[in-house]
Order: sequence, then C-alpha cells, then structure tokens
Amino acid sequence: MKKSLLGLFGVIMMVLLAACGGEDGTENTSGDADNDTDGGTGGDITLRIAWWGDQSRNDYTLEVIEMFEEQNPHITIEAEYAGWDDYWQRLAPQAAANELPDIIQMDLSYISQYADNGQLADLEPFFGEQIDISDIAENTIEAGRINDGIYGFNLGSNVLSTHYNPEILAEIGIDEMPERYSWDEYQEMAELAANADYIFDTGMQSDVFFNLYLRQHDGRLYAEDGNGLGYEDDQLFVDFFTIIKEQVDSGATPSPDETAQYAGPEDSPVMKGEGVAVHQWSNQYVGIQEMNEDINFEIAPPPGEELEKGLFLKPSMYFSISENSDHKEAAAEFIDFWANDIEANKIILGERGVPVSSIVQEELSTEVDAAQAKVFEYVTWAEENSTPMGAPDPSGAGEIIELLGNLSEQIAYGEVTPEDAAAHFRTQAESILGN
Repeated sequence: MKKSLLGLFGVIMMVLLAACGGEDGTENTSGDADNDTDGGTGGDITLRIAWWGDQSRNDYTLEVIEMFEEQNPHITIEAEYAGWDDYWQRLAPQAAANELPDIIQMDLSYISQYADNGQLADLEPFFGEQIDISDIAENTIEAGRINDGIYGFNLGSNVLSTHYNPEILAEIGIDEMPERYSWDEYQEMAELAANADYIFDTGMQSDVFFNLYLRQHDGRLYAEDGNGLGYEDDQLFVDFFTIIKEQVDSGATPSPDETAQYAGPEDSPVMKGEGVAVHQWSNQYVGIQEMNEDINFEIAPPPGEELEKGLFLKPSMYFSISENSDHKEAAAEFIDFWANDIEANKIILGERGVPVSSIVQEELSTEVDAAQAKVFEYVTWAEENSTPMGAPDPSGAGEIIELLGNLSEQIAYGEVTPEDAAAHFRTQAESILGN
C-alpha cells in the first residue's frame, strides 16, 4: 500500500514539474513577469532604479516615478538611492554579482569602466522605438557613446561658459562680451581690467580649459581610446600655459595662493564686485546669481578662435540600462518618459542639467526662473555651435587632473617653464594612461 501511494505521489510530482518546467527540468520563466523583456506585454513587471543625490533630488525623482507608474500600471519601480560615495560603494558589489539595477544613474568618470566590463546595455536598439530622440540634438546623444555603442543616455547638458558682470565690463571700456573672441582678444580685455585695478577672471581649471584649447586646435586631452594623450605637438601645451602665466603676472588673474585664500565661491573678487568674470560650466550660473542678487550676471562663450571645435555638450549625468536586466525595453520606456514627458519635466525643472529635448526646453522656458532661463537659452545656442564630446574620460583621468593642476601652479609661480612642464607632463601622463 505504501509503495502504491509513493508511486502515485511520484507521478503527480512529475506531472507538476512538466507543467512548470523546461525540457531540462529547470524553471521555465519565459512567460513570467519577472523575466519579461518586452515592456510589459507579457504581464506585470518590476524595475529597479538607482541614483545618487540629495533629499531634494530623491523627492522629485520619486514623484516622477509615481507619475510613470500611474501611466504604466503594469510596471512597478523600486528605488535605490544614496549619497555620492555610498552610491558607488553599493554599486560595485552589485556589478560583481551581476545584479545591477535595471536603470542606473551613471557618471562620466565611471561609465567607461562599466561599459568596458560588459555591464551596460547598448541603448541604440531602443532609439526610435522605446526612446524618442527626434527632438534631441545628435551631439547630445553621442555624448553617451563608447566605442561602437551608446551606453549612457544624457540626462542634461552643460557647456563651458563665461559668466560676467556687465557693469564692470562697461567700466573697463567694453560694452558687452563678444560672442566670439580670440585668445589674444581675451588677453587684451584682461589687460584693460588690470589697468583699471580689477581682476578680469578668477582663473581657469587647468584640465578643463586646456582640453578646450586643444579641441580648438584639432586635438583633445585624451586619445579616443584612452590609452594616451590626444595631441602630439607639445607647443600647444606651451602656448596655453604661457597665456595662463601671463594672466597671473599681469594681475588680471589671482595667483594660486590668492585663490586658495577664498573661503568659497562667494568670497571671490567677482562675487564681491571687484572682478569681471568667472569661467565655468553653464549650470553653475544659477548658483553665482543666487549668491549675489545685486549683480545681474550675463553668460557668454569662453575664448577661442575655433569656438565650435572647442565647445561640446557635457552630460551632467546619464541613465544607463544594465546588461543583466531582464526588462530592458521597459527600462528604455522610463528613460523616454524622463526625457520627453513635459509634465514630468515640470517636476524635474532641469535639476539634472538642461533638458535634452528641444520641445521640453521650450515648454519649460516659462516654468523656470530668470537665471535658469538664461542657461536654457545659452545651451540651446551651444547645441548649434559645438561638436561631439568624444569618448568619456579614461580611468586614469583623476591622476592626470592632479598632475596637470600641480604643473599649472608651478608654471604660475615660475618654478618650471612651460616647455619643461610640457615634456614632464607627456612622460608622466603617457605612463599613467598605459602607453
């Protein structure tokens, strides 16, 4: 009797396993919600999304997620967020275990590493399907390209710019900052400021603006494959850092010692009404305007003869889709919603950079304050007057930035000549970059 019961139990179990298993006896999940890859047509699915940011970013992102879920009731999104340092510490073990969230907020300094390790999905197959890019500039899309694929979707654009005090500019005899001006003209304006006992600017971040100068001369700081420097003629290094030294020598730009004494951006001569301009990314304009409402700052492009070659749209950050995601098409639908939905962007209000969609930019122009509207206008202009960014920075970029910063200070103090610094930089940089 016991044998008969055991035999009957075995038959029942075999039938049940056959009903829910594949030919190899493993669980068949091809029609299961947890493995749906077609945007939800096979059933309810759950996406995971991760980002870094402060509480304000967390709050509005959760609000946008809720809006998306209301319009897509078959999709539930689980949020994972943290501060900058904790974010990357959490992401690393998830990547090692092949358990990354479906949608990952990605930074320019990390995206190459994750893409090269095969941990990010190519987004190009979703363009024109789940992700509408018809109102997004090609340069904006290309900012996420690594080798033969697009591995990050640009969430917002920044562009190098000059933020200046028009009243002091007029005092030194210049009606307005020109839309295009050469490096020689830049130094001529700076000399007028120094002669009137004003500083002209607070300096230029060495790696950022040296790269601008190189791009204007058909080079770039890093080679496209990241395995070396992106220029061959060291005279370009000499010429750029000679300009920087001459600015300090003339008093048009503070020395590194003077700059180090500033308690913060609000302590700089420009913010105190003692200088003309600061050179920085476009999104930083809002911050300086908020720090001193008594000055009506304006925005102009940085110097350079070949402005279009030098300027590029820098992603504030990306959304990437993990290669291990079982819901890539649904994840792409969320990215499309983030980029193109006007009501969602009325909540976001350009906090992650100027929206990439021209339609969204136009619709938001009346929703943002005057300072943010100026940034929108400048970035829109730059979209038509720039070239593709090229490959993201290689993994050794941090060391290169530190090296270049140290050499720039030594040049400014006269401790090393631009010629000797150029040779030293090449030797050290090529070693760091593995060439």
